[in-house]
Amino acid sequence: MINDATYGVFIALFIIFIAIGFLGKRFRKGDLSKIEEWSLGGRNMGTILVWFLVGADLFTAYTFIAVPSSMFKIGALYYFAVPYVSITFAIAMLTMPRLWRYSKKRGYVTAADFVKDKFNSRSLAILIAVTGIVAELPYIALQVVGIQAVLTSMLLGTADIGLISSVAIVLAFIALAGFTFVAGLRGVTLTAIFKDALIFITVAAVIIGVTAAIGGFGHAFSSAPASFVTLPHKFSSAYISLFFMSALALYLYPHAINGSLSAKDDIKLRRSQSLLPIYALGLAFIVLFGVLIYGVPSALNLIKSLPASSSGVLVVPTLIEMTMPGWFVGFAFLGIFIGGLVPAALMAIAIANLLTRNIIKEFKPKLGAHLETKTAKWIAVLFEFIALGFVFIVPATYAIQLQLLGGIIILQTLPAVFIALFTNKLNKYGLGFGWLVGIVSGIWLVEEANHFGLLSTSLMASPFGLLFIGATATALNLVIALVWSAVSPGKASKEFLAATKGI
Repeated sequence: MINDATYGVFIALFIIFIAIGFLGKRFRKGDLSKIEEWSLGGRNMGTILVWFLVGADLFTAYTFIAVPSSMFKIGALYYFAVPYVSITFAIAMLTMPRLWRYSKKRGYVTAADFVKDKFNSRSLAILIAVTGIVAELPYIALQVVGIQAVLTSMLLGTADIGLISSVAIVLAFIALAGFTFVAGLRGVTLTAIFKDALIFITVAAVIIGVTAAIGGFGHAFSSAPASFVTLPHKFSSAYISLFFMSALALYLYPHAINGSLSAKDDIKLRRSQSLLPIYALGLAFIVLFGVLIYGVPSALNLIKSLPASSSGVLVVPTLIEMTMPGWFVGFAFLGIFIGGLVPAALMAIAIANLLTRNIIKEFKPKLGAHLETKTAKWIAVLFEFIALGFVFIVPATYAIQLQLLGGIIILQTLPAVFIALFTNKLNKYGLGFGWLVGIVSGIWLVEEANHFGLLSTSLMASPFGLLFIGATATALNLVIALVWSAVSPGKASKEFLAATKGI
């Protein structure tokens, strides 16, 4: 239940969180006027630090709010998040250490740096950079959905809840922007450790406490609709395409690449990735929160009394509120709250790198190192606030569609980034045209699936059943890029080949 202890614990821990963020400036001191120091932590993060930092991308508002919300509303289809996370680490083990080695050798900060260098193409690099920026925006907006859900639960029944919640979010983002600007990735890394500690404790407490109180998961599943227990046949192809394409997408996101490139060496990066399945265990339980609430009548009745457009995102906060003591509610709510803030900061840094290095610097090549970093800092702050406005275009219960929309977009960089890591035969013109077809078809299919209205689904009908639109768009992209390259093979730039021989 929410009481004075809830607010007290929440505020006290939030103050500690912000202090840790600013103290990050003193962690492993470096010249923060250099973009590698500010945005990559000087490429000096060890195994455990990278594990926490990249893990912060998993335990986000997507994890705690969007997936359980969709599980609660639709059912077993959205358990796809568990196998998706399970196989994405294998993809990361294959791709990220190789990209790290190229990046260390050639001074890359972004994937677009790699594309520009390998294909000697400013235009293709700009396309990749713009795609990364656009794909990150809905993902940052999803973090705001999680923050809103916590505040709504804490303030439910309060007069002027909308105004108070909005002011609180703005203040939180001002604080976030402050330590992002000052401490960069170092601040994000330290706050990621703090956040994940809160989240792990919360997951363990809820799983043990609630399941013990209601007599186990069996009671919750017996009270839930049948579609929560068994995946309906009509969703089988949708389930497979969702988890496989989402797994391919995760490490294409600029923030995942940014976190990976911060590693001290490729061995430590590989070790950190080998430990990431620990997070997948936590995710498996969190997804089940969307079912667990069916075993807690008081929480379920409260959810059902709320508007359908927003009730889904309150599943986890309501479950915690109705089953835990007030002080622990404040503890858990703060974990979810900063579970949106920390990834948002990392995503904003990644966007700032792309915009500064791969777009602005292309038109202002004489931009000095210090001015480049200063520009990136201000851009990071700007995009943290742009995301606040983006969130209002999607019904809160369907917040997961924000992440899936970003996935459809970022998947179109797969040939130019992932496949290009392992072959020198790709044709840059084929990559560009494939990207164009993938982006246009993906956006068109999403609009058509939603009848050109509010975003509520990312699935389309096909001869194989319902499919994730990202699979169709990416397939078109790959066919064009690979066939074009087979007919007219490309080649990597001579400078790239000479500098990276033996990698």
